[in-house]
Amino acid sequence: MDDKLFARRYEEYRAAVEEYLDGLFIGSVPWKTLYESMRYSVLSGGKRLRPVLALEVARLGGSRDWRDALPFACALELVHTYSLIHDDLPCMDNDTLRRGKPTNHVVYGETMATLAGDALQPEAYRLIAEAPRLDAKAKVEATAALARASGADGMVAGQVLDLTDFGRDEQSLRLLHEKKTCMMIQCAAELGCAAADAPAEVRAATRMYAARLGLAFQIQDDLLDVIGDEITFGKPIGSDAEEGKTTYVDLLGVDGCKAEVRRLTDAAISALSGMEETEFLITVARNLATREK
Repeated sequence: MDDKLFARRYEEYRAAVEEYLDGLFIGSVPWKTLYESMRYSVLSGGKRLRPVLALEVARLGGSRDWRDALPFACALELVHTYSLIHDDLPCMDNDTLRRGKPTNHVVYGETMATLAGDALQPEAYRLIAEAPRLDAKAKVEATAALARASGADGMVAGQVLDLTDFGRDEQSLRLLHEKKTCMMIQCAAELGCAAADAPAEVRAATRMYAARLGLAFQIQDDLLDVIGDEITFGKPIGSDAEEGKTTYVDLLGVDGCKAEVRRLTDAAISALSGMEETEFLITVARNLATREK
């Protein structure tokens, strides 16, 4: 896909997401500090990868207007943001920097940061329930997909495994990250399909694409924690080693990780074979394989 065309479409999606998110948690209320804490993390930038994927999959799946899927896409981003707030807490990873800024608990304190994360979860489901242009079938499907990806058998399960000595070999580490990272990226495809009532072949292909993309994303993240630039990466380099976590770099080495990222990226692209107009998703995969932040 032409770089300019890709950048223009990505920015169109990203800007729509930013505008939607910026309209949340505003107004003068007695609990305004909670709103401020929520908005601090929700509006802290980032690639907006998950909502962008959801919007593009909605377009591919036959949505009459990809903007109809914005509530679903932004619901996923709220849950992702809550997970980052909680992941950074002293009782979890105790990180003080996220996306180049002090983490939520550093600015607002542990109690307010915890409550901000708590509030973002139900607010995500409210966005789905109140999506104005989508029917009840789509909303039920989206609710189930997001709950499955982020709940006790999904992202939270992955976080539990991450806090233990579970991921000490490649098989167990893969399961950990399939839960913690991949299922949420896969959920982006599922939400886009739900919004568009996509046909079965689109659902299967984009779900497989996203699952492989998610693992490649995580391995690249592990690489950047070793060889990345702290200012560009937006968080401390070497934090995984300091916390005693096993990463793919420990198991595969730097060159092995690079090779595995390439393999998974190719596999993600191959999952889309037979579909039309997949150039944007292909470019996303290739760009993530060489990202520096």
